[in-house]
Amino acid sequence: MKKVLLVDDSRTIIATAEMAMEGLVNSGAISFETYLNPSELLEKLQSGEVDFDLLISDINMPQMNGLDLAQTLKNDARFKSKPILILTTESSAEMKTKGKAIGVTGWMLKPFTDDKLMKSVKMVLGI
Repeated sequence: MKKVLLVDDSRTIIATAEMAMEGLVNSGAISFETYLNPSELLEKLQSGEVDFDLLISDINMPQMNGLDLAQTLKNDARFKSKPILILTTESSAEMKTKGKAIGVTGWMLKPFTDDKLMKSVKMVLGI
């Protein structure tokens, strides 16, 4: 079973993503955990309390920017090769270039459809 984490400061986005992932969770293909605070998630990842096969992150969050989170994880040998999808309203070429330089796997714009999110997760995880 693949472990998918989502970090977003919007409860609405989290609820929408949980509904979108329901089929994959119910089939046993993935487990899905959500976090509202990227700093809290980073702490749990760095302590080894939590791990992931795919991280989906917003960019603009009050506690920590999602690209900073991605950069910190990509600098850690344990997470360097793990896929990170960015889920954001940011569509500027500059932000995408920054994300690519950090090593994020993909970029998905909000609002997203359940189908698009599910397809992206399946594609990245190869399920």
